[in-house]
Amino acid sequence: MSERKYGQRGYLESDSSERKQPQGQRPTRDGPRGRGLGAPKNEVFRCRDCGTAWPIFQGVAFDAACAQCGAPLHSCVNCAYFDTGALNECRKPLKERVSSKTKANECELFAAKITVESDGGQTSGPEDPRAAFDALFK
Repeated sequence: MSERKYGQRGYLESDSSERKQPQGQRPTRDGPRGRGLGAPKNEVFRCRDCGTAWPIFQGVAFDAACAQCGAPLHSCVNCAYFDTGALNECRKPLKERVSSKTKANECELFAAKITVESDGGQTSGPEDPRAAFDALFK
C-alpha cells in the first residue's frame, strides 16, 4: 500500500518534474483594453427631466428653460456639483443653502452636468433596416 493518505494526484508529491513550469509573460497588447475603450464618444448636456440634449459650448443662462418640457436648466439637479450625499446637496461650499433643487436659481458655482455617451459604434450606412439586410447579400 502507498504511504500517502489520499490517492489523488498532487497530494504530497515531491517530484518536481511533474509540476508545470511557468511559460513566461503574456504578450502585451497595444491600444485600449476592455469594453468600450477607444469607441467613439460624445460629450453632451441633457435636461434632467426630459433628456433633451443641449450644446455644451454655450453657457447656461440663469433664466434658461428647456424648450421641450419647460423645466429650468440653471437648477441644482442639472449641475455637475449636485450630490445628494453632500452637505447642502452640493460638493462646493455654499454661502447659503438653496431650498429647491429643481427650481431655477442664480448660483454662481453652477456648472452644467456633462455626460460622456457612446456613439453606439454607428457607421455611415443605410438607415433603412431592409436596405441594410439586402446589402449583406450583394
